[in-house]
Amino acid sequence: MDDFSAPRQVSPILTEIPRIAPAPVYAPGYAAPSHAPSSGLRTRHVVLFLLTLLTTTMAGADMAGAFVSMAHPIVSLGNLYAGLSFSIPLMAILLAHEMGHYVVARRHHVEVTPPYFIPAPFPSIFFIGTFGAFIQMKSPARTRRAMFDIGAAGPWAGMMIALPLVIIGLKLSDVAPLDNSAGGLQLGNSILFWGVSYLVLGVDPNAVNVNLHPLAFAGWLGLLVTTLNLLPVGQLDGGHVIYALFGRRHRMISRLFILGCVLMVFVPIVLGASFWAGWLLWVILLLFLGIGHPASIDAESPLDGRRRAMAWATILLFVLTFTPVPFSYVAPSPNSGPNQNQTPGAQPSSTPDNTFSVMHRLPVRVAPAPMREHRV
Repeated sequence: MDDFSAPRQVSPILTEIPRIAPAPVYAPGYAAPSHAPSSGLRTRHVVLFLLTLLTTTMAGADMAGAFVSMAHPIVSLGNLYAGLSFSIPLMAILLAHEMGHYVVARRHHVEVTPPYFIPAPFPSIFFIGTFGAFIQMKSPARTRRAMFDIGAAGPWAGMMIALPLVIIGLKLSDVAPLDNSAGGLQLGNSILFWGVSYLVLGVDPNAVNVNLHPLAFAGWLGLLVTTLNLLPVGQLDGGHVIYALFGRRHRMISRLFILGCVLMVFVPIVLGASFWAGWLLWVILLLFLGIGHPASIDAESPLDGRRRAMAWATILLFVLTFTPVPFSYVAPSPNSGPNQNQTPGAQPSSTPDNTFSVMHRLPVRVAPAPMREHRV
């Protein structure tokens, strides 16, 4: 005979990095504590935060061309300042995102941990210096309304930091004539990033190269973080929003989006267009973690009118920040410069062949020896 008085174990609700450990969901009639205690800030939270600040600073310094190496700590320490203009804004976005979840979860009396930041060493390989951050909910949200509030708070809090950084960073970025001859790693555009670029730069970003300032690149990553967390699958932030809005139809929507991720890889392959293989990795990860969503204690009460409007606004935010091809590689093409093989007075091609979106460039590395160039 089942004991309905005992809590069941299901996956927790996290952000940035999907689920790790189980958390209880209480059966109907079980009275959860009205003021669930939160796990306090512990040494491991502080250590992980400082390590992630170090690795993102190393990544920023590496992109700026400053020498950083774990094998030469003394020399590298003096060069770390070059990466602060990237690491501090990126960490601010991640922290704002996580604290948005944390504060709202506490407001709804949900037991939750402080953020765990995940450092990524070796900036020449993991070039942004972090795998993100997450919080862990250790008790369930009582209603779908609480679930929505907690899930949507993180993306909107992160956007409050990321969008101003994009605007300021673009003002500090350099605009150059369109030239795709150098090739390299490129970052694609979302609708929002393209629109902000057009307004801030005063030119069609399709027709120029933009050498992104580190602030702008950190803001771009903030938009990407928002997108990935708002994927309408499982227990990602977007999954919380979809569950709160549509209830039991959440699983069907999750399956459709999983199919969409697969199509975003194979359809471009058939058409000979650019694609991001990372979508397949996300499919594998999400299937491994599960596409379902645990029911809240009160699973029947729908969202009120204000929250329904905010839920649709959050879905719109996902659409505006979504980038089909976040990263792509364009091979060098010496014959594709802005002044070669063009009819006088004709506009240069806006993007390299087989790409979906406008491309911007990261700051070019300055080094005595030839170094790679990141392009966005």
